[in-house]
Amino acid sequence: MFSIIAGSIILSLLHATIPNHWLPVIAIGKKEGWTLNEVTEVTLISALAHGVSTVIIGLVLAFIGAQLAESFEQFTRFFAPVILIILGLIFIYRHHHHQHFHIHAENKKSTSKKSIIIALVLAMFLSPCMEIEAYFLLAGSQATWLIWFIAAIYLIITTIGMVTLVRFAYKGILKLNWHKLEHNAGIITGGTLVATGIISFFIH
Repeated sequence: MFSIIAGSIILSLLHATIPNHWLPVIAIGKKEGWTLNEVTEVTLISALAHGVSTVIIGLVLAFIGAQLAESFEQFTRFFAPVILIILGLIFIYRHHHHQHFHIHAENKKSTSKKSIIIALVLAMFLSPCMEIEAYFLLAGSQATWLIWFIAAIYLIITTIGMVTLVRFAYKGILKLNWHKLEHNAGIITGGTLVATGIISFFIH
């Protein structure tokens, strides 16, 4: 369980820092002349929408994991770790083709603020974080409290992380190489999944 919790926390932290989750909000905010508070509010709503859709899918996978654990004795000991490792290798292989949504700040001035917010929230809701879902599947075969713990950790870290980064970046305080961070996100994510899978082989 420790490996699942640690892996979930690492991926949640990484997920919150991925630029294309919140950089579009900053770009649109500056183009539309939004205040810092307006950008913060939009980011908060978008982050919650993104987190909720991710958790919904996660809960479904956790239920599947629980059923598989009851039906197949070897699921927890063998198949679940293998799934983590395979997913990790896939993310490493495809790290240069990050699959999260991208919104370009090409909105015309005539576009209403409400329309922009709806588009952002909808895009975030329809692009759940698939990296964390493997942990829900594995947690489902372990304990119910672990499922809800991962859901809470993910929502809290993602939401607070995105809002904090947006506020700092919007004020110009935070200046990093976002392209490099996004490019390496897949490698870090894949490595975390693979490591968790390997550890799970030896710790039950």
